[in-house]
Amino acid sequence: MLDSIVDFLNALGIAAPGRRGWVTVISTFILAALVAWWFMPRIRLFSLRVGWADKPNARRLNTEPLPNAGGLIIFAAVIVALVIATSLRPIVIEDVQVQVLAILLGGSFLIMAGFIDDQFGLPPVFRLLVQLIAALLLVSTGIRIEVGFGGDWASAISVVLTLVWVVGITNAVNLIDGVDGLAGGVSFITAMSLLAVSAQDQAKAAATLLLAALGGAALGFLRHNFPPSRIIMGDSGAYFFGFVLAASSILGEVKITTIFALFPTVLFLLLPLIDTLQVILRRLIRRKNPLSSPGKDHLHHGLLARGYSQTRTTLILWGVTLGTNLVAMGVQGMSAFVMASTAVGIVILLGIMIWRSRRAVRRAAKEA
Repeated sequence: MLDSIVDFLNALGIAAPGRRGWVTVISTFILAALVAWWFMPRIRLFSLRVGWADKPNARRLNTEPLPNAGGLIIFAAVIVALVIATSLRPIVIEDVQVQVLAILLGGSFLIMAGFIDDQFGLPPVFRLLVQLIAALLLVSTGIRIEVGFGGDWASAISVVLTLVWVVGITNAVNLIDGVDGLAGGVSFITAMSLLAVSAQDQAKAAATLLLAALGGAALGFLRHNFPPSRIIMGDSGAYFFGFVLAASSILGEVKITTIFALFPTVLFLLLPLIDTLQVILRRLIRRKNPLSSPGKDHLHHGLLARGYSQTRTTLILWGVTLGTNLVAMGVQGMSAFVMASTAVGIVILLGIMIWRSRRAVRRAAKEA
């Protein structure tokens, strides 16, 4: 049995499958999913009692207060899974420990800023400052996009490019979080696709472990966030998802010789990036501040305006995300077998989650 598993992992191109590191990765994913799955209803009830909820208004789709503290459990699920999994099989590579801790520390800054913004509101400039500090923390620990051009300015270009990438992705994931299940599903699909790539290289052990935890937390969260949602991640969860995905995508040897060499990495997060860019352009054309002029001009708003339900809108954009991620994997040189296995795994896991979510809704309707 074990030999068959190792043979399958070899077929997937998993780095050093005989060392059992894959057990840690799978354990991390399962633990994060279970923690998020189990504790999300409890934070939901607590949030309703203390008023941590988005009130209905002209911009929102919910018709009653919707708890917005899901990001806290997502963060906790990632931390708990990493602590337990690594205690069972300690990470002995010092660089991996430093990188994981740097990303989690930066993520904690964004969790706090996002949560405060959800409950009380924060100026856009302050939120941007926190994001820049978190991104600079990554740069200080060597997590950056290295450039092979610019001469004496190469180091400065590397820092600026990394800051733009991390802050841009962090906000792009947050901005796409406008329909039940959308941001969580996009994050899950992207995390699993990046995981399939990073698992091919032992040098990206930190990314593999983080992505496993993030993917598990996203799946556990989606059980309660798929339409009709019972809790949302809020800015805290969206910032955390975006930040970890941005950081994980540039972990390891990411060195570019031209700005266009970033294209394969961009493909993994193409949907939130396109959505953000078109929103910014539309608002600038209307002479509005893109940071402080909210409106219904996102891609999901366009689908809703065409008469699609929230569920169908979410599924359509999930499909687009899976498609762009498969293209990204192909550009990265992944085999057809790895791409097909990743796609099938993602669809099966999301299918199980949707089935459990819908079953819970039907049970609740009968009890009511």
